[in-house]
Amino acid sequence: MAENEAMKKMPNPLETAPLAYENPEFLNSPDGRMLRIMAEYTEPMTRFRRERIQDTIVFFGSARFRALDVASHELELLDNTGSAQPAPEEEQPARAGEAETSELRHSRAEAAVEMARYYEDARTLARMLTEWSKTLPGRRHRFVITSGGGPGIMEAANRGAHEAGGKTIGLNIMLPFEQLPNPYITPALNLNFHYFFMRKYWFAYLAKALVVFPGGFGTLDEMFELLTLDQTHKLSKPITIVIYGSSYWKNVIDLELLAEKGAIAVKDLDLFKFADTPEEAFAIIKEGLTRNHLAPEMARPRTEAPIPDEPEVSAQELLGPDIAETRPGRKS
Repeated sequence: MAENEAMKKMPNPLETAPLAYENPEFLNSPDGRMLRIMAEYTEPMTRFRRERIQDTIVFFGSARFRALDVASHELELLDNTGSAQPAPEEEQPARAGEAETSELRHSRAEAAVEMARYYEDARTLARMLTEWSKTLPGRRHRFVITSGGGPGIMEAANRGAHEAGGKTIGLNIMLPFEQLPNPYITPALNLNFHYFFMRKYWFAYLAKALVVFPGGFGTLDEMFELLTLDQTHKLSKPITIVIYGSSYWKNVIDLELLAEKGAIAVKDLDLFKFADTPEEAFAIIKEGLTRNHLAPEMARPRTEAPIPDEPEVSAQELLGPDIAETRPGRKS
């Protein structure tokens, strides 16, 4: 009798506790933040290693429009930077054949023509750079075109590299509104970030050149951050910076005035160059990359072997028997 009473008082059997790295409640909590940050460092690094990426050329520019028909300058303004939703109709560029339009829509139509040209220029420049970089010797992909992964100038950059048959990287960011990566990114190099600072880290860490096309707050933020890193010698390697579209940028910001007022040194104006055509930008970037990176490398012994088609081995495969093999059916 007493034994039956004791059995009744026993608690119900427990389910197996989740492993810490498979526990979403923990991983998404404040206590799991450090692991999330580390994941946004190690996972991209693993992908870049496996895809044999050595360095990049980064394109910044507006993500507030998407091309409906680039040939006819027909663009759709988006509700927010990189958003999948269009802006309200009253803010859209006026379409051809519309009888009456507001002053805002008329000015947006003029801007659409300009932005369509920048889209096509970014696409052309990315294609030219990729065709050139594919001729470079070595066992890793050099100067891979990289963007923020969204629409607008970012799409144009990835599109040009894709059309040239090269790998191309998209570093997207999770935002409160719906957004999608553009379709021209190499699938294995389509990354998504929660933390802006980790995304910025990967923009800067591999970049040997930067091209800044017309854009808004995000473009300004990214451009000035890299200019500041270069100005303060916090980058470990020289970087070639091209600001594309002098008429746009000189109306938006007066960098020479900063030097005149003493806010920056006159020599800081040498950190970047303006360009207005894909050919001009290509010449500046090629010269800078050759002088700062390719020429010094050519002085050292190098391999002429082509880039292998198969992915690079993992860290475990590379380091060999010092790292124990993972047991079948388990993770280590």
